[in-house]
Amino acid sequence: MTQPPYAQIAQELRRRIQAGELAPGDRVPSTRAITQRWGVAMATATKALTALRQEGLVRAVPGVGTVVADIAPPVRSPRSTAEDPTVRTRVVRAAMALADAEGTTGLTMRRVAAELGIPTMSLYRHVANKEQLITLMVDAAFAGEPLPTRPPEGWRARLELSAAMQWRLYQAHPWLADALNLSRPLLVPHGMRHIEWALAALDDLGLDADTRMHAAVTIFGYVRGQAIDTETEARATQSSGITGEQWMDAQHDRMTALLAQGRLPHFASVADEAALSTTSLYEFGLTTLLDGLATRIRTAKPHGTVT
Repeated sequence: MTQPPYAQIAQELRRRIQAGELAPGDRVPSTRAITQRWGVAMATATKALTALRQEGLVRAVPGVGTVVADIAPPVRSPRSTAEDPTVRTRVVRAAMALADAEGTTGLTMRRVAAELGIPTMSLYRHVANKEQLITLMVDAAFAGEPLPTRPPEGWRARLELSAAMQWRLYQAHPWLADALNLSRPLLVPHGMRHIEWALAALDDLGLDADTRMHAAVTIFGYVRGQAIDTETEARATQSSGITGEQWMDAQHDRMTALLAQGRLPHFASVADEAALSTTSLYEFGLTTLLDGLATRIRTAKPHGTVT
C-alpha cells in the first residue's frame, strides 16, 4: 500500500536523522520548506513534522524552529544489540581521548562518531546522550586505576593511598574533577569504591557511622576540590604555550610592587620563603585533614560506652 504524502516525507527526514545527515540540534526543514520541496499543502507538512515529534526525533525550539532532538531513540535492526559492551567500550574510550586532549566543552556525540568513523545516530544504540556518556567516562577513568585488593596496614596509610590514586587520576584526566559533583553525585561503581575503601579503613576505630561517612566524603571532595582547576590550567597552557609556573614568574615584578606598598605586611614577610605549588597545597591540606581526623579517632569513645 502506498504511504500517504506526509508519511513519505516523515520517512525521508527520519532516514536523514538516523544516518547522521541531520545531527542533534540541527534544524530540519520548516513546514514552508517542505511545501516547496515536496509540493504539498501546509497541513501535510505540519503532519509530517508532528509525526517525527511524536516519535521523539525532533523538538520545537522557540525562535529557532524544529530541530533534531538531543536524545534520539535507538534505531535497531533485528541483529543489533541495544548495549553491545564492545562498541560501548570503544565509544567511551574515544570520548575520553577527546576529553583528555580538548576537555568536555566541545565533546559531542558527532565528534565521537567522527573519531570512530560511524554515523552519529548509531551511537544512540549504545549511549543515550552526552550526560550518560560522561558518566561512563568517569567510571572508566576510576576503573583504569583500581584500588589494590590488599590494603596497607593502618587507617591513615589506606586513606593516603586512596587520595594519591585519585590525585593521579585527576592529573591524567583534567576533565574528571569538573565532571564530578558532590551535591548531585554520579553513581559510578568504580568511583564509589573509594568511599567504600575509606569507610572500611575507618571501621572499628570508635567513630560513629555519621562521622565515618562525613570523613570519607570529605576526603574525596577535598582531593577533587584541589584538582578542580586542572582542566582550566591544561587548556590555558595549551592555548598560550605558557605553563602555570612560567605565568607566576612573569608576575614577579607586579607582585613585588604590590607588596612594596606595605598594605600586606604579613604576606610580604613570608612571600619569599613560601614555595607553593598545586602538589604542595594538596599534600599540606591532606596532611592537615588527616591530622584532624586522627584527633577525632583518639578522642572517640569506645563502642558500647554509656554517657
